[in-house]
Amino acid sequence: MCAVRVPGLEMDVVQVSGQNVEPTATDEFRIGTAERYDVIVEPTEDRAYTVFAESLDRSSYARGTLAPREGMEGPVPEQRERPTLTMNAMGMDGMSDGDMGGMDHSNMEGMGEMDHGDMGHGDMSGDMKGQMSGGDAGDLRPPGTLPEPVMHDPDDDHGPAEAGLPMMTKSRLHEPGIGLGNDKWRVLTYDQLKAADEKDEFRAPDREIEMHLTGNMERFMWGINGVEFSDADPIRVGHNERVRLTMVNDTMMNHPMHLHGQFMELENGHGERAPLLDTITVKPAERVSLLIDGHEKGPWFFHCHILYHMDAGMARVFYVEPAPESDEEFYYDQVA
Repeated sequence: MCAVRVPGLEMDVVQVSGQNVEPTATDEFRIGTAERYDVIVEPTEDRAYTVFAESLDRSSYARGTLAPREGMEGPVPEQRERPTLTMNAMGMDGMSDGDMGGMDHSNMEGMGEMDHGDMGHGDMSGDMKGQMSGGDAGDLRPPGTLPEPVMHDPDDDHGPAEAGLPMMTKSRLHEPGIGLGNDKWRVLTYDQLKAADEKDEFRAPDREIEMHLTGNMERFMWGINGVEFSDADPIRVGHNERVRLTMVNDTMMNHPMHLHGQFMELENGHGERAPLLDTITVKPAERVSLLIDGHEKGPWFFHCHILYHMDAGMARVFYVEPAPESDEEFYYDQVA
């Protein structure tokens, strides 16, 4: 994860994940693994500029040169000080450092043995107990709006893989991210993004799935809803069903979550101008929601794009099923 800027030039962000957005002027943007931003810059001087990508921890950087002629080289800016990862930055401001140090992470028995009971949701994934909000679309908030803050419920247990739970999860789309926004530069934030055009159709979701990103950094255990990929069933979505996916980051790290094969509409307060993404970096203690239409049938991989998090278990398969009257079968059915 890094921050990208061209010192001395304003950038107009015109595409995100390859999809057109209303041009947004900024000086800097944060980019997570697998995210893509297209920007336009207009140099006004006959000189070289440096395209500067600075890592989150300031341990390294990459640079390129934007120049009118070959052989020119722009000045390399000094790296900023390494940011301090405070409890507030991790969404743990309701806990003290002493509380964190005194937490008991030793009780790890029963990992992967969560009792999910009788769900009553047909063939929904077995680790989705309690993740349905409302019985029908009438119970859900309007499409395109931001999720409300939610206090942590001590009885809401996603398994012993979780450690250091935030007191509250909330929308953080307006925040630039750790180490950014404290100087003179404008920083692009997700709440600024608007689709370039209004959608032909922008209907309410049929149902909501709440998915918790869970982990224990001490034991390097990563999963979703306290379950790693190898023990999880697919998340089944009906063909042409519209689903609200609410991701809740219960960990103290950023997770760039990527869905293969389909775009997601980010609910960032702009209604039907919700931008289309296939990857979004979910901040610590963040609650973010996206709308997904089950247009593309078959199994689609969904995972954290920090690949060692994915490899440790932070992944799922979204399986868009054929229409009920269809005789279609997919390879996933044969191996599941």
